[in-house]
Amino acid sequence: MDELIGPDTVNTLPPETLKAFIDHGRPSESLTRDLEGARAQVRRLAELGIDLEAVTRRLQEEGVEAFAKPFQALLDSIDAKRRRLTLKRERCDDTPG
Repeated sequence: MDELIGPDTVNTLPPETLKAFIDHGRPSESLTRDLEGARAQVRRLAELGIDLEAVTRRLQEEGVEAFAKPFQALLDSIDAKRRRLTLKRERCDDTPG
């Protein structure tokens, strides 16, 4: 994660990773260091037969899926709570008083 720190960036990570970074990470702007070296590494991927676009697409799809499932579970939980509260309120409203 140290290598992904830079201006105008957002990085989401699990709590365990954040704890580890707080424990022994080094916060500094590292994303823009050695850009020519990074470009050379990207060029080397193609030489090794690695399709960077395909890898990026797969990581993006897996990342969206990893966030979508918990998000849907959260929405379902909120909806279930809303239904329980609505039913409880309707019962209270129906009680003669």
